[in-house]
Amino acid sequence: MELNHKRIYCLSIHKIIFLFLVVTSLAIGCKVSYSFSGASISPMIRSLSVQYFQNRAALVQPGLDQKFTDALTDKCKSQTNLEIVSNLGDVNFEGEITEYRTAPLTVAADAYAAMNRFTVTVRVKYTNSVDTDLSFDQTFSRYEDYDSNLNLSDVEQDLVEKIVEMIIEDIFNKAFVNW
Repeated sequence: MELNHKRIYCLSIHKIIFLFLVVTSLAIGCKVSYSFSGASISPMIRSLSVQYFQNRAALVQPGLDQKFTDALTDKCKSQTNLEIVSNLGDVNFEGEITEYRTAPLTVAADAYAAMNRFTVTVRVKYTNSVDTDLSFDQTFSRYEDYDSNLNLSDVEQDLVEKIVEMIIEDIFNKAFVNW
């Protein structure tokens, strides 16, 4: 009788170990890469490239082109584990800054603008060579309003930083966060 209990006990342990190995094998075999940013990137994608974004807006802000290119590269470095390459990667970003402007938003009773709207627009071509259905060519635009009593030059740096950050977030989400 005692021998029979030992045999059942050994069979149960073997079944548990076998089941554990099967579940572990399945979990390893079905891999999709996720990150804390919410990005879901195919494990077949290993490299990323960001081409220089030319500033083709009617009003050109010196340095905005480099700031934008660097910000997109930095976002991809910090939120993915992809290798950043200078030639074309498995995924590639390219495009241009197409608009950089300020315009009156609301007019006060004295016929002067009470608020101004500062807008930056960027055209982005994203190419995913692994899954071409995820590629896109799209325009992203963001704005910030500011008091018309202020000179644009006084608030421009802060506005540019906020807007570039928002546009970069929109681009990153469109490319990698497939909700």
